[in-house]
Amino acid sequence: MKVLIVNGSSHVNGTTMQAIKEVQKVFTEANVDTEVIQLGNKPIRDCIQCGYCFEHGECVFKDDDVNAFVEKAKDADGFIFATPVYYAHPSGRILSFLDRVFFSAESVKPNPFAFKPGASIAVARRGGTTASFDVLNKYFGISQMPIAGSTYWNISHGLVAEDAKQDEEGMQTMRNLARNMVWMMRSFAVAKEQGVPYPDTEKNVSTNFVR
Repeated sequence: MKVLIVNGSSHVNGTTMQAIKEVQKVFTEANVDTEVIQLGNKPIRDCIQCGYCFEHGECVFKDDDVNAFVEKAKDADGFIFATPVYYAHPSGRILSFLDRVFFSAESVKPNPFAFKPGASIAVARRGGTTASFDVLNKYFGISQMPIAGSTYWNISHGLVAEDAKQDEEGMQTMRNLARNMVWMMRSFAVAKEQGVPYPDTEKNVSTNFVR
């Protein structure tokens, strides 16, 4: 099994990465592979709603990791999106990245994200974590992805990396999140082995106005 993790921070080893490292410990103990995609500090284009992906099955912009991530998603069993908090919101880079990832994935058959568990993580000095956590969860809800939770919202606190490591409840939350996701992925694998079919969901109607 494999989990893809997106680090939406510009700092490779900052506070957000401390939360990621904590979930990685549990995944490693459970023999689950992980790969961290570091968005870093390079510019990431926003989605321009050009429709190119609907016709070609990939994003029109090919100078970053968006298309490669969608391709990797096909073989992944779970996903974690982690972000620092900027003005009570996720980082702009992770939102631009995920907007294009999920928009372009809509044209891939089967959708590489559907029916696979996802989880979001938000890290802040103080406030804005639950708002950021909520924003990232929206990607799962619209893509038929079961959301993995923990024993608290998936958040931790700290101004610098050393602070985050000392947030004992935050680190505990990360470990429990990983344990819950491992259980979900294993349960889904058993269901697949037993021939339990995916839901036959409808996608033919798209209302473009509200009466």
